[in-house]
Amino acid sequence: MTFSTLTALLLAAAAPSSGAAGFFVQMFPLLLIFVIFWFLLIRPQQKRMKEHQALIAAVKKNDRVVTGGGLIGKVTKVSDDEVEVELATGVKVKAVKSTLTTVLDPKAGKPAND
Repeated sequence: MTFSTLTALLLAAAAPSSGAAGFFVQMFPLLLIFVIFWFLLIRPQQKRMKEHQALIAAVKKNDRVVTGGGLIGKVTKVSDDEVEVELATGVKVKAVKSTLTTVLDPKAGKPAND
């Protein structure tokens, strides 16, 4: 095959087809990319977010927690949107519940879900 024949075949294959079949052939790669993104990126992120929200909702008094700033302490008071965390004896801070990153296992000091 000569270069000009190969070029003509490639152009003919790349030419847009008419009708619904041509539209589907053109849209298939985009749909495939979206499905791959859904299973590799979007779905796992949604799952992690739901797990974190459940963890935050289950925080109770005397839980050991880690805040978003890296502070580790014991929960002394829980309200709807805030928690009071005791960092040291007599040192208490208020934190927004959504900034809590992890609830620690009280015995081992490790994350409770591991």
